[in-house]
Amino acid sequence: MPMSRSAAGTVFMVGALGLTLTALAYPAMLGVQTTSSSPSRIIANTQWGPLTEADRDFVVKVRAAGLWEFPSGELALQKGTSAAVRTAGQHLVSGHTALDATCRKIAPKLGITLPNQPSPQQQGFVATLTSDKGEKFNSDLANILRVTHGTIFSTIAKIRATTENTLVRQLADQANDTVLDHITVMEKTGLVDYDQVLFQETAPPKLPAADVTPPAPQPGEPVAALTPPPNAATTPPAP
Repeated sequence: MPMSRSAAGTVFMVGALGLTLTALAYPAMLGVQTTSSSPSRIIANTQWGPLTEADRDFVVKVRAAGLWEFPSGELALQKGTSAAVRTAGQHLVSGHTALDATCRKIAPKLGITLPNQPSPQQQGFVATLTSDKGEKFNSDLANILRVTHGTIFSTIAKIRATTENTLVRQLADQANDTVLDHITVMEKTGLVDYDQVLFQETAPPKLPAADVTPPAPQPGEPVAALTPPPNAATTPPAP
């Protein structure tokens, strides 16, 4: 069931406007809201190469993506009414389990603080999929995830082309392969509305910064790991 243009816009706004963040300084700490107008500004010199604001922002975005796409994959395994949707869910779970492990490995080395919750906007995506049933769930999963993966694809390419940090470059390589895989399995569901996907990718809704920034972890809060459910294979089948 293809999404209408108005429905697609609503999906991206669900749950976002009603949530606020309390710590104004914390988005800069996470790197989602950069602290200067130049993403190329070097914020640390590490043994793996200089770390820029854009590098830090990228690591945080990969982590935050997993925090909502992983549970979306679990929902697909539970609620998907077709084999293709359940396969897509398995790819989401396994792909973000691996990406998250890399983020948690490199973040301490680079001095990057990782969130433990996705942004309010991303929480809205999960809320939508949680409430969906049947074919509506299948369609929303395919289209929401196809839009978000298509949007981040160009960001990955830019980071891969410009970063001088070896660890960030390796994460970009892994993310590129994972995102392309996820785009492919979403398209293989046969539910992607390409006209609406293109519209959402080229004219996304303008949201306040707070709605696209993950909530701050509490002081001393351990970094949560994404753990696949017992019925999810660690390696997905070929798309």
